Amino acid sequence: MRLAATDLAIGYGRERIGADLSLALGPDEIVCLLGPNGCGKTTLFKTLLGLLPRLDGALALDDTDIARMSRQDIARAIAYVPQAHAPPFPFEVLEVVLMGRTARIGTFAQPSARDRTIATEALAALGIADLAGRDYARLSGGQRQLVLIARALAQEAPLIVMDEPTASLDFGNRLSVLDRIASLARAGSGRGVILSTHDPDQALALQARVLAMSAGRMIAEGPAADVLTPARLSEIYGVPLTVERTASGRRVCLPAVQSSAATMT
Repeated sequence: MRLAATDLAIGYGRERIGADLSLALGPDEIVCLLGPNGCGKTTLFKTLLGLLPRLDGALALDDTDIARMSRQDIARAIAYVPQAHAPPFPFEVLEVVLMGRTARIGTFAQPSARDRTIATEALAALGIADLAGRDYARLSGGQRQLVLIARALAQEAPLIVMDEPTASLDFGNRLSVLDRIASLARAGSGRGVILSTHDPDQALALQARVLAMSAGRMIAEGPAADVLTPARLSEIYGVPLTVERTASGRRVCLPAVQSSAATMT
């Protein structure tokens, strides 16, 4: 399964948020949509998911225009992991993951034994099988995010869209979730993942293909190591930045000029 957008224009009604947006996502790859807050990342994702109509351009799954597809067919092809999720009712974790089976069994159908097995295996794949009977609302932020990823896995969609999946997490949970994301699109998985972030270090850590977005437009595309140069990062975020290599060999993004706050410590 391959998702492709060409010269896409996005927005709400007559209000254009972005234009001339082109991207592709296929199996066995991680694509990182990088850009500052307000650049149009979430609006773009809502359009890719068919939740918002495109204002111009082409958007297709394989050779099928997404506008011609039913919500169920789109859900069978693309799973969605939001930034955060607050359930309206108290659900157990396994029940939340089973919601990912809706596209496969119908809105009002009861999950079968096979559906429960798939949901349980999704939890196990993320190392959280022990949470199955827990109250989802009482989990930590990192645990809830892993449950949402498990729900996406249970959906058995070949493509996964993640909207800033670590935005509200502490440092430890952020690392845990990134590690799980890296494993989702491993070679031979047949799965493609596109996630948005405003943190260039995440794109570097994932060694992802990067789509750099600014003010509603794509300004660069390519491997993270090639795209995330000091000049381009400074252009995206409007402050002088540099990329340095740590003793372990990792590349990280840092302020090019030491802040006055840092000099006071």
